[in-house]
Amino acid sequence: MQFWKMQGLGNDYIVIDNRQEQINDQKAQRWAKQLCERRFAVGADGLLLVCPSQVADVKMRMFNADGSEAEMCGNGIRCFSKYCYENAIVKKAEFRIETLAGIKPVWLTVKDSQVLAVEVDMGVPNWQRASVPMIGEGTCIDQTLQVGEEIYQVTTLSMGNPHCVSFVEDIENFPVGLVGERIETHPAFPQRTNAAFVEVHNCCEMSVRVWERGCKETLACGTGACASFATAKKLGRVQDKVIVHLRGGDLQITEGEEGNIYMRGPAEKVFEGKLFREEPI
Repeated sequence: MQFWKMQGLGNDYIVIDNRQEQINDQKAQRWAKQLCERRFAVGADGLLLVCPSQVADVKMRMFNADGSEAEMCGNGIRCFSKYCYENAIVKKAEFRIETLAGIKPVWLTVKDSQVLAVEVDMGVPNWQRASVPMIGEGTCIDQTLQVGEEIYQVTTLSMGNPHCVSFVEDIENFPVGLVGERIETHPAFPQRTNAAFVEVHNCCEMSVRVWERGCKETLACGTGACASFATAKKLGRVQDKVIVHLRGGDLQITEGEEGNIYMRGPAEKVFEGKLFREEPI
């Protein structure tokens, strides 16, 4: 079985064409855990499967390194788009991808048949606690959350997947691993959540680190960058267009007239290979 290893700002994935649906749900969960193991297999943050769709040009399924399925993945969908175009699965510079978080339109920047960048309509943020889900009613915007012995000001929202956003003063020295893991598994989030930590530099620039549900901290998180921007915009900290600095590189995030969040960034093929066993070791 052929695969591509891809990365978007250091967030890396194994991508497999599963349009013949030879990988069922149980196998996908098991393969994600086995193939994403960095010291004993290919190594990645997640497994992306190309699947047939009845409502869009193609369907993306994303499995985290722990085997759990994610509703949406911002860096992953850019890699997925490049894979589909360069393998002639969808030979258009503008197409639609079905995800568990809905249909996402994408626009490709192509040169000499190679995809250089991808812009994604990430949709409108959902601020309701039920969309995360988070215990309680209504919204959680700039409210307190006790995490261990500390109190944090947090905002929760869904960008198709759940996020809990906090603003910090020194992001480089902030204990993302310690606090992120505690927020991910906090009793307030019965299905766990991603935890984003944000330092706003000015009205057009911010830095973000994300503890991803099922992956730990990654070099970049597209939905986390979008959730962080949406929160900063809602609280009046930034304008309609920003550059988000992540440890793996930069994303351009903008808000459209109808409140949709647009993400633009690179996607790269690292290498391609073949799985020689029907079941990974």
